[in-house]
Parts: sequence; structure tokens; C-alpha cells
Amino acid sequence: MAFSKTEAFTDVDQKLALWAKALSHPARVAILRELAQRNACICGELVANLPLSQATVSQHLKVLKEAGLISGEIDGPRICYCIHWPTLEEMENALNRLFKQIKPCC
Repeated sequence: MAFSKTEAFTDVDQKLALWAKALSHPARVAILRELAQRNACICGELVANLPLSQATVSQHLKVLKEAGLISGEIDGPRICYCIHWPTLEEMENALNRLFKQIKPCC
């Protein structure tokens, strides 16, 4: 029986790859750090705290949101972003399960 390329991987494999891709840029890591440190929703302050333009920050926020790592709430004309803690917990659990299955070689 032949599988498509994506069918050959588990849902967890695909989620881990999505999260890894979202974390693959240092600006997105910095955005997550900023949100986690404040432990609150942040609207416009992200741009002021990062050496990036509004458009660039918006693109990075989009990637993080598509990966489920952050959520956005509409507050008037602005969108405020927060860490989506259940997804981060799911990612942590998936990584722990993955690495518990791997035996160290060195």
C-alpha cells in the first residue's frame, strides 16, 4: 500500500515540524520570550521592543499564530497577542516523548 508523503508521518510528527519551523527564526523566539515574560496580551508594544518594522513583526506574528503558539484578540482597531500556553505544553510533551524514545549514542 502506497502512502502520500504526509501520510507517512504521524500527526505529532507534523505538529513538531510546524512548531520547529515557527521557532526557526530568532525574531519569533524573541517575540515568544517577550510575550512569556509579560505573561499578558501585548498589542503595539512588541514593535517598540524589537529592532524590526511593524510589517516584519506582523509577518512573524502570523507564522506564530498559524502554528498555534500564540493567539490574537481584537481590542478595538488593534490585535493583542498572548502565548497560547496549551499549545506550548503540548509541544513540550511531544518533545519529551520524542527524546525519551531515543537512546543516547555517546
